[in-house]
Amino acid sequence: MNICAETGKYRVRRAHCRSRPATQWQKLYNPLVVWLLRSPLQGMMSGSTMLINYRGRKSGQHFTTPINYTEDGDTLLIVSSRGHAWWKNLRSRAPVAVRVRGQDFGGFAEAFENEEARDGLLAVLRRVPAYRRHWKVELDASGNPTDPEALSRVARDNVLVRIDKLASLPGGVGNES
Repeated sequence: MNICAETGKYRVRRAHCRSRPATQWQKLYNPLVVWLLRSPLQGMMSGSTMLINYRGRKSGQHFTTPINYTEDGDTLLIVSSRGHAWWKNLRSRAPVAVRVRGQDFGGFAEAFENEEARDGLLAVLRRVPAYRRHWKVELDASGNPTDPEALSRVARDNVLVRIDKLASLPGGVGNES
């Protein structure tokens, strides 16, 4: 489920519908989150949720999507279920705009799958206990999975998107002309 930056309307792409239909909750929730993250009230959610604006690889349209993230220095890490389709637009260092904690940045995003995603997914697991609970992965005292197969399982089912923040954007996220 994505907002088309050009029309401001929600657009459910067919590939997304086949793999995981949008729920009624998402249709109500996503516009509210987008509005909130663009408003002065953004502090209520912006510690873990951001906006990402990217161009569709086939349609060429801009889409703005609210998504959870964690930070690793100047790098943003996002995890997406393999069943979602939006991340496929970010396979080869795609230019993106993000709104993080009320500030707009431009950068390049790259999606990593399977074994290539392992290091980034481990970084996410170390930073976000909720993911450990959700994926049922336990970490030992040194921060490594107690079951080596657990990280491989997580990497098979999910995709890691890495965004390198480059510069502040004066125009804002999703405001392209």
